Amino acid sequence: MKKWTLSLLTLVLVLVLAACGSNNAANNGAAGNTAGDTSAAEGNAADAGNQTAAEPVKLVVGATVPHADILKFIAPKLKEEGVELEVKEYTDYVQPNVQLYEKELDANYFQHQPYLDEQNAQNGFDLVSVVGVHVEPFGAYSNKYKATEEIPDGAKVAIPNDPTNGGRALLLLQKQGLIKLKDEAGITATQKDIVENPKNLKIIEADAAMLPRQLAEVDLALINTNYALEAKLNPTKDALFIEDKDSPYTNILVARPDNKDSEAIQKLAKALTSDEVRTFINDTYQGALVPVF
Repeated sequence: MKKWTLSLLTLVLVLVLAACGSNNAANNGAAGNTAGDTSAAEGNAADAGNQTAAEPVKLVVGATVPHADILKFIAPKLKEEGVELEVKEYTDYVQPNVQLYEKELDANYFQHQPYLDEQNAQNGFDLVSVVGVHVEPFGAYSNKYKATEEIPDGAKVAIPNDPTNGGRALLLLQKQGLIKLKDEAGITATQKDIVENPKNLKIIEADAAMLPRQLAEVDLALINTNYALEAKLNPTKDALFIEDKDSPYTNILVARPDNKDSEAIQKLAKALTSDEVRTFINDTYQGALVPVF
């Protein structure tokens, strides 16, 4: 009897110890799984922390005033779309194309198509238009006279010395009846194309950027709108006469063949022709600039 009791107690003890061992193993396994899950979560968090947002694409765009102001207006919107816009301002019409061709710029925004065509032909560039944005009606200004009819015989008239804007000025003078050009004369008309000059106007050619400063020295100066605005001249109020709003000289965004279709350039083009920009141009320039989109 005692033997049988001892054997029974031994069996019970073995079963108890086995059960405890099984529970400990299960608990240890659960703890191990929890630790593994925690480690995995921590690892994923660390990986997520190491992943940074994609770097924005930087575009360096050359511009004159007022084009630079329009670009600055859309810069915050472009930044939200992953494009960091750097606006490089110029006071001349030459360097923006030179530096774009030499890849110091990604694009420029300051010129119309006839001027771009002339610069490409003259310099061997292959720059291309991306999109048309606005027209800047070309105007004639005077510090001495308030009306076209007051311009005297022998008056000194200053016009830009580059072929396209010089021709543009002569066409505007013809439209006012101050001169007459050959029938075949077009946007690249020169003084040699003048066939009638009833007031014997003395036409002086000068760098476009210098024309506002020459107003005191001449009777009339035909000035590109961007330079007029820089000189605090309001084209719609201060000009004796000005191009119609349907002027064909649309100011364009220009790029190179190798980048004109890039995502960043296309985002820039879309932003420049947005409803927000149309409103900004109309509200800010009051007719001195006219959106074409």
